[in-house]
Amino acid sequence: MVDTQNLMSREMDIDRPCAARIYDAFLGGSHNFGVERGFVERVEAALPGITETYRENRAFVRRTVEYLLAHGIRQFLDLGSGIPTIGHVHEIARRRTRDFRVLYVDNEPLTVAHSRPLLADEPRAAIIEADCRDPESVLRSPAATGLLDLDQPTAVLMSAMLHFVPDGDTPAALVERYRKAVVPGSHLAVSHITGDYDPGAAGTLESFYAETTDPLIARSPQWIDELFGDFEVLPPGTSYLTDWRPDPDQAAARPRYRILYGGLARKLG
Repeated sequence: MVDTQNLMSREMDIDRPCAARIYDAFLGGSHNFGVERGFVERVEAALPGITETYRENRAFVRRTVEYLLAHGIRQFLDLGSGIPTIGHVHEIARRRTRDFRVLYVDNEPLTVAHSRPLLADEPRAAIIEADCRDPESVLRSPAATGLLDLDQPTAVLMSAMLHFVPDGDTPAALVERYRKAVVPGSHLAVSHITGDYDPGAAGTLESFYAETTDPLIARSPQWIDELFGDFEVLPPGTSYLTDWRPDPDQAAARPRYRILYGGLARKLG
């Protein structure tokens, strides 16, 4: 059982790499420190070309959000969002419509502090400092109730987030609580590290992330599939991310590392 009394007790730590700033550094962003840039250099040296895997995840987010917008979804709850820059959800959405709302959620204080100025001129998006392991506090927060209407279909995005949730915090049960909280017509998107196809690369990442504030756990595709519960998994089903609705110019590309797996599902009425 998660200890909800301690969920918000995470302290700012700039001496060790943080997952949100590592991601930003891999994407070429500027909201990171030397400790994250050094970490990225060491990981890239150990796994040449691994940077493309992080970009692959961001491309999955883009394709997912574009699909959802095309199918009428206008509300997005991005859990463990990291820093919302370099083509994040609100930037994708506003290229297509003015009718959208995005709530980003992260529990790392400096990540949230960096993010708020980025969203200051975007009234349709906000970020809160909260722990996604406590769905009730997230969904009942003033930002959530003021920005989102959870009586309407909502997309819950868990992009490269759940592999940072330890087994002791029952990540599958956590996802189920979010599934139950949203109305029919809502969607759930998940991407997660797996080692089934390339255990060497996944294991190397686990070893590196053990040095950070956010240790990483690779899990099986079967485990990831079960996260969608009774939601209807949408075509092409769950898959390695490079196989999920690839862009035409990427359809024939052969990724160096097949370690990101996930999909998109819809809650039926």
